[in-house]
Amino acid sequence: EEQVTPLAERCRPASLDEYVGQEHLTGKGKIIQAAVSGGRAFSMILWGDPGTGKTTLAKIIAEGCGMEYHYLSAVSSGVADVRKVIASGERNRAMGRQTLLFLDEIHRFNKAQQDAVLGAVESGDIVLIGATTENPSFSVISPLLSRARVLKLNRLTDENLAAILDSAVSTDRILREGNIKLDEGVAENLVRLGNGDARRMLNILEVAFMLSGGG
Repeated sequence: EEQVTPLAERCRPASLDEYVGQEHLTGKGKIIQAAVSGGRAFSMILWGDPGTGKTTLAKIIAEGCGMEYHYLSAVSSGVADVRKVIASGERNRAMGRQTLLFLDEIHRFNKAQQDAVLGAVESGDIVLIGATTENPSFSVISPLLSRARVLKLNRLTDENLAAILDSAVSTDRILREGNIKLDEGVAENLVRLGNGDARRMLNILEVAFMLSGGG
């Protein structure tokens, strides 16, 4: 049986035009929009609740700036994994290409592990985007904080979630092939259950769709 990618992954926006929420960072002339349109990324720490779009932003930045993209989770990766990415970054830099290391849950890395990233950020071998749900002032070492911009992501509003839900229902191929229809009040309920977390809302929608049988 073919593996089906989860709905939240299938609905991940590929560009800032499709991205919903965080207008203070992605709106016209704002910091991330300016970086992507100028094709020059910089190291940053994205701080925000789960499901607010941190991973998606990192992917959009990498794509928009033509960078090689590497994803590591601090929960399951160590210094050896980081060193592999840095080696790749050195080779790319020699050829004039930027390398993005997206380090998810960076607050789970201890001081020595964070130190391992520092030199490569300083030399420009990698651009680091760290994602954290914790206040970076307490969980990220100060030399790294001084070389990265901390950008705060807000909880998604109900309007944001409603827009993401609407887009998923109207564009996702699997949902549409299953003739999905939302009865009265269902959309509002999904938004409420999502509680500011787009991934959670889409996961609930996906399970409900699979269990409903008739869409």
